[in-house]
Amino acid sequence: MPKLLYARPAADAQEEQKIRQLAGSRHAPADWIMRAKMILASWGGARTSAIAAQLGCHMQTVRERLARFNVEGLDGLGDRPGPGRKRRITETQRGRIIALARSDPPGRLVRDGAGDLSATDETGPAQWTLNSLTEVAQAEGIAVQRSQVRRILLAEKVRWRHTRSWAASTDAQFAEKGRRSSSSTPTRWRTPR
Repeated sequence: MPKLLYARPAADAQEEQKIRQLAGSRHAPADWIMRAKMILASWGGARTSAIAAQLGCHMQTVRERLARFNVEGLDGLGDRPGPGRKRRITETQRGRIIALARSDPPGRLVRDGAGDLSATDETGPAQWTLNSLTEVAQAEGIAVQRSQVRRILLAEKVRWRHTRSWAASTDAQFAEKGRRSSSSTPTRWRTPR
């Protein structure tokens, strides 16, 4: 037979007020609201089986939450950090890497009003590669490696290679390619059997 478990009384009036506010909240996280309702029902004298039936969860969940509240107080209502290694770079740094990949590289040739080609920084990369993105990110103080830059860009579906500048020409004597020539052997159509 399971042991009867009840939530400990509130440590002070402020803790009780916060739990009552959480239980009646409409905009707090749903898991916090449910756990606060568990505490309130336990303070009202309900058993774990009745609380579980009322909230639509398992009795063991109620027992675990009541036990955590008894030990940790309000902090026991939250989730513990999940397993695994934490990210080494922040979301702001990830966003900066993505913004770099979407920007024009400093060494990219651009035509000015007179039609001359010039670059903002002639020593900079002409197009973004993983190596050049990593170097620029590291120069900005982001501790990141090439493989991590690749994973970030693939996860966000960002292309880091831009189209080649020679794909189109502004030269007046440039001749577009004509139609493709036909192959020397005609296509054989198969007849169904």
